[in-house]
Amino acid sequence: MFMNARSPPPRIKVFVVNDDEAVRDSIKVLLEVHGIEVEDYESTGDFAKNYRKPGRGCLILDQHMPVLTGIDFLNSPAGKQLGIPVILITGRSDPRIEERARQAGVAEYLQNPVGERVLLAAIARVTASG
Repeated sequence: MFMNARSPPPRIKVFVVNDDEAVRDSIKVLLEVHGIEVEDYESTGDFAKNYRKPGRGCLILDQHMPVLTGIDFLNSPAGKQLGIPVILITGRSDPRIEERARQAGVAEYLQNPVGERVLLAAIARVTASG
């Protein structure tokens, strides 16, 4: 028996929904370098069609997208059934959006540009109890 052996931390899965391909790719590469499994989507519609709840994970969601904003998605029937914490990222500081995000159940509200440490810390916080 290994007295000091630690079991590996449970794997998490992060879903990234952002209409900007360069942003999606950079987040995906960053997270995969840190051993995090990533699924990325260009729209909330694509995400909702393919989503399967992971054992442990979260959603990184862009607020300002064409067709449906991040908060509007969270308030939709599909968004209300996610069952995982959401990190909402916005490029604009707006107290009204922040309040709407809280009301929609957003776990973390981050403003772009988001630094690597800030994003990784937010993911660790929202997935800690999963």
